[in-house]
Amino acid sequence: MREGITRRVDRLFPVGAEDPRESPARLSFAVNGGRLQASLVALSRFGPHPDGGAARLAFSEADLAARAWLTGEMRTAGLSVRTDAAGNLFARREGRENLPVILFGSHMDTVPRGGHYDGALGVLAALEVLRSLDEQSVATRHPLEMVVWCDEEGAHFGNGLFGSRAATSGAPEEEFHRMDRDGRSLADWMDRYRLDPRRIGRAVLDPRTVRAVVELHVEQGGMLERQGARIGVVDGIVGIHRFEARIRGIQNHAGTTPMAERRDALLTAARLIVATHEEIRRLPGGQVGNVGQIDVTPDAANVVPGEVRFPIEMRDLDDTVVAGMIGRIGERSAALARETGCRIGIERTLEEPAAWMDPGLRALVAREARALDHDSVPMPSRAGHDAQNTARHGIPTAMIFVPSRDGISHAPAEWTSWDDCALGAEMLRRTVLAIDRR
Repeated sequence: MREGITRRVDRLFPVGAEDPRESPARLSFAVNGGRLQASLVALSRFGPHPDGGAARLAFSEADLAARAWLTGEMRTAGLSVRTDAAGNLFARREGRENLPVILFGSHMDTVPRGGHYDGALGVLAALEVLRSLDEQSVATRHPLEMVVWCDEEGAHFGNGLFGSRAATSGAPEEEFHRMDRDGRSLADWMDRYRLDPRRIGRAVLDPRTVRAVVELHVEQGGMLERQGARIGVVDGIVGIHRFEARIRGIQNHAGTTPMAERRDALLTAARLIVATHEEIRRLPGGQVGNVGQIDVTPDAANVVPGEVRFPIEMRDLDDTVVAGMIGRIGERSAALARETGCRIGIERTLEEPAAWMDPGLRALVAREARALDHDSVPMPSRAGHDAQNTARHGIPTAMIFVPSRDGISHAPAEWTSWDDCALGAEMLRRTVLAIDRR
């Protein structure tokens, strides 16, 4: 029987420097690291990709099944469970006093072929914290709630942070009309989740009812590993800005149109992509940008392309840096249009401003790390997280990072050691209790 379990775990998780079946029980924590490990393995069986990794998109059958499993685990732990109008899942443990709630958790949806730790660790560590507090008969002054934010990745309908956005600023009606590749709208999927888009406004949180939000997450980068550290304290989350570039040339026969007479939309797009990367790299700093998709019309070997579209995504902690970059890219596109005879337009499609974590909570997390004999590393998050929405909503918010091996994430090779998973859960527990005592 043990051999069968071993083979299943090996298929689900990449084998790292340590045996992925090794128990973290050698570490003396109040949380149960072995149980956390078992929970991560159990969740990974919902939506495994046949070539490795996870494919548990929000608003999918795999996600629905995972939510049903987790709801059962929450109720078995004696928690009261509810789902809000945006599909965010909550499990509550009452406190001794009538005080605002301490909210902690993450998301469990994935990108199309992602890993098994992104979001999932924060969710299952939150459940483990509540389980351990109950087993040890620890009473808190504040009520505690774990949260599973709905559709953080946005992989299904193209707009991430859906649940936390709805809970902090609402959701525009046009978002529910977005269609997936199977011809189903977001509204159709919400109906399958027994949600009514017309009631989405009921999901908005009153900041006065939330004492603090804490999110544990894998780093998804390599800074902690490079510094030999195991705990990161996030100071801010970068702004995420997306634009769509659209280049219109003249579609024509590739064999009969002389090279000098072409208005080639794809060639112009290629030059604009190079110019985009040059402008992003021009200034010193930590700003990043990406062009990861391209749509060519008519997409045929013997036709001069008539139209090309591609997204430009840029991130930085200073939103004015992004504004400067896109301004310079716009100037370069205008010069390209004059030179090539193509028409070029660049429109904004997403604006997620940078968000800063609460200074008092950051100091508190650093103190709790020292109590565990660990030096924490203050650092930015260059990935987007639900915590940025709660921070901008006026709720004191903190994020705790644990290492990602080789800085890999959003890929099947994503790996965080079982010991670091347990350490993260213990840090989450200590942080929640420290907030409760304040």
